[in-house]
Amino acid sequence: MSRLVFFLNGPNLNLLGKRQPHIYGHETLADVEAVCRKLAAELGLELRFHQSNREYEIIDWIHEAREIAGGLAINPGAFTHTSVAILDALNACDFPVLEVHISNVHKRESFRHHSYVSLRADGVIAGFGTQGYGLALRRLAHLIDEQAAKGEHG
Repeated sequence: MSRLVFFLNGPNLNLLGKRQPHIYGHETLADVEAVCRKLAAELGLELRFHQSNREYEIIDWIHEAREIAGGLAINPGAFTHTSVAILDALNACDFPVLEVHISNVHKRESFRHHSYVSLRADGVIAGFGTQGYGLALRRLAHLIDEQAAKGEHG
């Protein structure tokens, strides 16, 4: 079982720390990536961390992950609520998928209450700030270990 994990970030997450810090905090995406890389190493995971404002790039990374990864976490940003194409790409994956949101989307505007990604996700982490990224990595490590113990291969 591959211990490679993809962590994908959608639109506007490149502005993390600058855009609406009262909602998303002051940490930058580079700060979050550094914490994730350190934690991934502690968990024995290899990490590919990407961000794009382009839906097709996220889909291409999901396709790439499908061939080589043991799991994937995604903060799809606004694509959460709009992208059937990302859902379709995730549905083609047979490894654990976790959905992560920095804010509690259920306390926000009603259009944010619907997630296409949740229809595929094995778990959703929302409202824990950037700590949700570490929670996702810990959960993916556990799920990958669990699958390896069962002898399942993706």
